[in-house]
Amino acid sequence: MFLGVDGGGTKTALCLIDHDGNLIAQRQAPSVDYFAQGIEIVEKYLTQGIQDVCRDGGITTGKLKYAFFGLPTYGEASGDVATLDAAPRAVLGHERYRCDNDMVCGWAGSLGAVDGINVISGTGSMTYGERAGTGARVGGWGELFGDEGSAYWIAVRGLTAFSQMSDGRLAPGPLLEVLRTHLDLTADLDLVDVVLNRWKGSRSEIAAMSRQIGEAAARGDVSSAQILADAGCELAALVDCTGRRLAFGPDETVPVSYSGGVFSSEVVLAAFTAELGRRNVQHEIRQPLYTPDVGAALYAAKLAGTPLTPDALANLRDGLAAATSKA
Repeated sequence: MFLGVDGGGTKTALCLIDHDGNLIAQRQAPSVDYFAQGIEIVEKYLTQGIQDVCRDGGITTGKLKYAFFGLPTYGEASGDVATLDAAPRAVLGHERYRCDNDMVCGWAGSLGAVDGINVISGTGSMTYGERAGTGARVGGWGELFGDEGSAYWIAVRGLTAFSQMSDGRLAPGPLLEVLRTHLDLTADLDLVDVVLNRWKGSRSEIAAMSRQIGEAAARGDVSSAQILADAGCELAALVDCTGRRLAFGPDETVPVSYSGGVFSSEVVLAAFTAELGRRNVQHEIRQPLYTPDVGAALYAAKLAGTPLTPDALANLRDGLAAATSKA
């Protein structure tokens, strides 16, 4: 039995699969994103989630062949890595596991844990890829000086465009009315009160505004459409850099997949695809295969030296599809 844990920013998703590709159990626990709440929550919430999913699956932790834990911000504070690595040990009772950043879950889920690159664009953005056992991360530096092409990046540029349109520095477009209506602004300058005073500059609140940038683009706002197209190009640049770091050559085809809400924008996806097509390396864009928690379980099987066979992977896809259709 293999345990996959995807510790996202809003929740922790856990998944149990067996070697035949049967989905045994799935569970959710509170987020283990500890920067705001303290590192002690990691062991607490992992313990809760592991106990719940194993109980649902009718097994003890000792029956787990291997587990993989994708933890948010892992590796971004070097002094915390040892504590994070040790967190699952108390509840598992063994050391048949590995911890890494949750970006690995996105890659493993999107591509089925095979060589290639996954780009994530939600509130933030980054890529992770593997080739011949070597991994590489690009991006994910945070909203102040990174996260290009992310929802936050899109929203900030949209808010900038709104301010310039309001001033007359930029030709007015549908974005003005979209944001005035959505934020119920009495006057345009009330945007300052909303974002800086009421929201206190909240990263998640600002990032959510990317949806309104998409809405404005759909209404014909030229500036908003350009922002979305630029986001796609920025995300393609992250993929291209990752491929170079992994030493994919010009004679190789690089599997590329994507995850995160930003890719629900047709404009972003089209620009991303077109920009990759202009690069010197052949990229094969694939739709995501599995969710990140399932990807974590697949990666656990791979780390154990017993990756699932093609038949088992097909069985897993069929089982997930059946479960989705019943939901």
